[in-house]
Amino acid sequence: MLFIAPEARGSGVGRLLVAHAIQRQGARRVDVNEQNAQALGFYQHLGFGVTGRSPLDGQGKPYPLLHMALAAG
Repeated sequence: MLFIAPEARGSGVGRLLVAHAIQRQGARRVDVNEQNAQALGFYQHLGFGVTGRSPLDGQGKPYPLLHMALAAG
């Protein structure tokens, strides 16, 4: 999970952290809480697209997740 302190949002730190995860760890997929429009927009802006949906989160709670993957290229 990636959380950015409210006072740091918009500073580019989130973009840098995601770039690091992609370059150093080969991260290509993320799961986003369906109700978190800000996170959804953030990842879409970085080139991720929705590939699926799960009605439950990773702990089996009723918090739907959107599965996203980085577009090839």
